[in-house]
Amino acid sequence: MGRPKGTPKTGGVRKGFKAPQTLEKLQAREFVRQMVTDALKPMIQAQIAHAQGIGHLYTRDKSGKFNKIEEPDQVDALLRAGVEGESYWIFTKDPSVQAFTDLLNRALDKPTEQVQLTGEDGGPVVFRWQS
Repeated sequence: MGRPKGTPKTGGVRKGFKAPQTLEKLQAREFVRQMVTDALKPMIQAQIAHAQGIGHLYTRDKSGKFNKIEEPDQVDALLRAGVEGESYWIFTKDPSVQAFTDLLNRALDKPTEQVQLTGEDGGPVVFRWQS
């Protein structure tokens, strides 16, 4: 049985060659990476808000319907107008320890986990060399 077809040094694999499927995966990965990079700032801000706890402001009109206030300008207008018959509600979500931990791990590197090795019954580790 002879050597597989291809270049003699690489044993049948052409150096630097990438299969079409590999090229498609690389293009898809780059596409996703670029989209995530473009949206990074608002996603990080949302993650920080989640770590701090999230608040939502709602108004409740005379009919009892809740309306979410999204923009800071709307809050200012409501406070200035003081519309009679409307009440204001603030709903909050508790801060997320998991989101906070994830942010720190990504920004400052994950802390190293200490591992302690012990021998039998918590005693010292015994090394024996065999020849």
